[in-house]
Amino acid sequence: MATPARPERRRVNISSRLTTSYPSDATATEVIDGVDLTGRRAVVTGGASGIGAETVRALAAAGAEVTVATRRPALAEPLVREFAAVSRAGRVHVAALDLTDLSSVDSFARAWRGPLDILVANAGVMALPERTVTDMGWEMQLATNFLGHFALADGLRAPLREAGSARIVVVSSGAHRQTPFDFDDPHFARRPYDPWVAYGQSKTADVLFAVGARRWSAEGITANALNPGFILTNLQRHLDDDTMRAFGVMDEDGNLTPLPYYKTPEQGAATSVLLAASPLLDGVSGRYFEDNEEAPVVRGDEERRGGVAAHALDPVAADRLWEYAAGAVGAWSKTHQG
Repeated sequence: MATPARPERRRVNISSRLTTSYPSDATATEVIDGVDLTGRRAVVTGGASGIGAETVRALAAAGAEVTVATRRPALAEPLVREFAAVSRAGRVHVAALDLTDLSSVDSFARAWRGPLDILVANAGVMALPERTVTDMGWEMQLATNFLGHFALADGLRAPLREAGSARIVVVSSGAHRQTPFDFDDPHFARRPYDPWVAYGQSKTADVLFAVGARRWSAEGITANALNPGFILTNLQRHLDDDTMRAFGVMDEDGNLTPLPYYKTPEQGAATSVLLAASPLLDGVSGRYFEDNEEAPVVRGDEERRGGVAAHALDPVAADRLWEYAAGAVGAWSKTHQG
């Protein structure tokens, strides 16, 4: 397995907060310029479109063999063809995966052969207008954004361990800042359902997952979470036009109008790729990044776009969430496997 080259022109400062010299608008290609991923293997969930597709492109272009795990495999076929024609690029494969269906997650994990160096938990849904639950009774955003990914990582733990130095990258959101995880009613069975509270809670869970994964560090597995920033992708598909106009990203004629601080999908994928592949992140785990560096801790009620809320980094909450998720996934396994 090839050792990634270390680009000397980029520096990392590890003190109270990890920073790099990459600007906030750097692209996914730029943050791993000069890194050789030949021989590395990666899985990117939701990698057929948006920032997931740009994550796949950057990793494959650097030489990694990438599997796009998606509910609709046909959508990833253009990526497969694209990289089949690129010399020295890694091969791109596609496999079916529905994170809301643990039978699908289990089948994907059981079918995997050999080591896995990188798992990018990228797939997600946002602001479903009505409470929707899976067959397990799980609220759909929590099931897709967190519980399905937790089950996938757990199912792939042996391949990740086999890699010797594996990374889990969890795509979260700044929406986590307003919403701690509600352990009393995570699926809105009793409290009124709110699309944004449900989304924010699922993204808090994503960060706590990265913190809780410290229990795998002795196995050579690190995990970090990130906020990709504001990007117009299919993630907004459940938002109506009035909401998009209220956010200032749609004009009266229905045309999308990104605000100045919005990123392109390739810029939005940069922090994911940095965490997945840059040698600057060797051995780093349990942190939250945005704009290609570690985010500062802020109060959830602060009027600012950046930062990570303390409730998402709480190790006690992370351990409690890990136990909850392990129990939820384990209950399914007992019912369906034994």
